Amino acid sequence: MRKAWLPFCLAALAACSSVPVPPLVDIPAGSFVMGSENPPMPEWDEAPLHEVTLPAFRMSATEITNAQYEAFDPAHKALRGYGGFSVADDEAVVMVSWADAVAYCEWLSRRTGRSFRLPTEEEWEYSCRAGTTTAYNTGETYPEKFWKVQENARFKEPVSLQVAQFQPNAWGLYDMHGNVEEWCQDAYAPYGHSESGHSELCHSERSEESPFCRVVRGGSHNTPVRFLRSANRSGSLPEDRSVLLGFRVVEGAPLPEEPASDTVARTPVSHRPKNYGQDTQTGTSVSGAPFFAEPIPYVVAPAGSTPFYSHNHQPAVTWLPGGGLLAIWFSTDAEAGREMVVLQSRFDGESWSPATLFCKVPDRNMTGSALLTLDNGEILHFQGVGDAGEWKDLALAMRRSSADGIWTPLQYIEPEHQVRHQVIAGPVVCKDGRILLCCDAGPDGEAGTALHVSKDGGKTWEDTGSIIKGIHAGMVELEDGRLMAFGRGNAIDGRMPCSISADGGYTWTYSATEFPPIGSGQRLVLKRLQEGPLMLCSFGPDGLYVALSYDQGESWPVKKLLTDGKKRVLDGGAWTGTFTLDATHAEPKGYLACTQSPDGVIHLLSSRVHYRFNLAWIEGK
Repeated sequence: MRKAWLPFCLAALAACSSVPVPPLVDIPAGSFVMGSENPPMPEWDEAPLHEVTLPAFRMSATEITNAQYEAFDPAHKALRGYGGFSVADDEAVVMVSWADAVAYCEWLSRRTGRSFRLPTEEEWEYSCRAGTTTAYNTGETYPEKFWKVQENARFKEPVSLQVAQFQPNAWGLYDMHGNVEEWCQDAYAPYGHSESGHSELCHSERSEESPFCRVVRGGSHNTPVRFLRSANRSGSLPEDRSVLLGFRVVEGAPLPEEPASDTVARTPVSHRPKNYGQDTQTGTSVSGAPFFAEPIPYVVAPAGSTPFYSHNHQPAVTWLPGGGLLAIWFSTDAEAGREMVVLQSRFDGESWSPATLFCKVPDRNMTGSALLTLDNGEILHFQGVGDAGEWKDLALAMRRSSADGIWTPLQYIEPEHQVRHQVIAGPVVCKDGRILLCCDAGPDGEAGTALHVSKDGGKTWEDTGSIIKGIHAGMVELEDGRLMAFGRGNAIDGRMPCSISADGGYTWTYSATEFPPIGSGQRLVLKRLQEGPLMLCSFGPDGLYVALSYDQGESWPVKKLLTDGKKRVLDGGAWTGTFTLDATHAEPKGYLACTQSPDGVIHLLSSRVHYRFNLAWIEGK
């Protein structure tokens, strides 16, 4: 019966702007058990099970449609069809931020003199379940006849987002599983308990997860079906706009104002002056003498419940103003996985700490990170954030930390989910203060590298629109102000490509280097050392080598395998695995990241191994 009258109501609403209220369904007062019991690691945030009691309220029978939303914001019609999605009046509106959804609720409240808002996370799950306790309100499975491309694909398949195409749940609500994800009122945080039943913003280790996010529920098209479960929790940055995200509204009592949060996450910083380069086995200090320390792993499995997966890869590293190093990397079971988290470890001059959580937007791919320590002691963290599980559709985000380790909320600096946003470690600060950030220009191995530039200390950013030859490019500023970059792929005459720009990265010329090209599982480092020379760390037939140039890249007279000759069997992790390091063989592959600490020690990370050496060692003095 409900389905018979709903399309009529939707059509009437689209035709009559004087009746802005979407069709509403009465949700009875009651209690339910929220969450999941002993969920697997990717869904750890669905626990613990807890009982929630709610008063009666009313919820819109469907997600807000284009016609309904555009009665409030006519300009949104220009976004219809974005990416091939949501064209018709009766399709769920997408490309709306959390603030857009809140503004619609406020407008609807003013127009009607009633109280409309986004649902709380508790209200959403209670309404979705409609008395059920199974994985979906249809049972333990969600019938394939209701699916809308329930898979993770590199290229999203356009599908109709028409609301109310399928039967409603027992309480008359349509599309609670799939169609589009739905914004909720809540800030994302681990489950806490309060008498009101609302989630508390927890200030524990887990609060580093993402209190800068807003909860989204229900899953969407182009998403594996398990993300459509009643208990599944996802999140997005509040300014996010994507083809996956829409919302529905509730009519109910206003919620109390959220308390202000003074911090988002803290990364403790050692304030003990430490010798970054001390060899923990011999006690040898750098002191300007040739120095090569015992290689050690920086990926140390966490204690406790920190998410930690089988594939740990793609590091970034920087020195900390108070001493020591900060390294971050992604941990995941699949590089296109939505479970991917960014972990951190800190080096105190002697050892690396067990991994802890550094950054996560729930149920979003987190491919690509970079760190940069500025002269004023601030640390910048750059992060790719997917709208789903693939790294093709990343938005570019940044946050900054003061010297005492307080991080600002992660915010988008280039918010569109698209190519050219897969962050590469190794940002550069130019002599004139510009910050340069390289990102892969696309998911293809021959897509090249994009360049993003900030001229105001990271406040605003511009994509130059140009292409550097090779993905995963490393970049330096030359003495005359030109930029030089080396990359992987796009080989020229069978050699690694060199890209040169004389206009700040807007146009490039290309030539072949003297170095062999690199391939799968390999990422190079190109860096200017404090002492002046340029340093390249890359891979050749015998493994990882380091090269020096004293004439701005015109020649590279020093080339040396990264080994002290001692035979060792090491685990390179990720795509590298076990390898032998000896007088004639070095690590065969790995994703490299590098920082040079104030004492002159060069810290080079591969996918798992931390190498420490100095210029004197490279030069063989």
